[in-house]
Amino acid sequence: MIIKIQKSENIDGIYFSEKMLEAAQMNIGDEVQITIQNGRIIVETATQARKRTDLQALLAQMPEDYQPEEIDWGKPIGKEVW
Repeated sequence: MIIKIQKSENIDGIYFSEKMLEAAQMNIGDEVQITIQNGRIIVETATQARKRTDLQALLAQMPEDYQPEEIDWGKPIGKEVW
């Protein structure tokens, strides 16, 4: 498939059709990794896409004997109130 690089305001870009994104298993809003190798622009889905943190899963990793403690961070520097 041949497509043309187009100018949109001050950005040069390539527009992907819905069928192209579908064939690449990509969706609008997905994060992608772009690399250049041997004069080729390679667009791949990002392997380290940001995910929501699961609080319950994080809490399950805490040791059962964990005891919170206060830490002295020193004197206030700004206008914070302790």
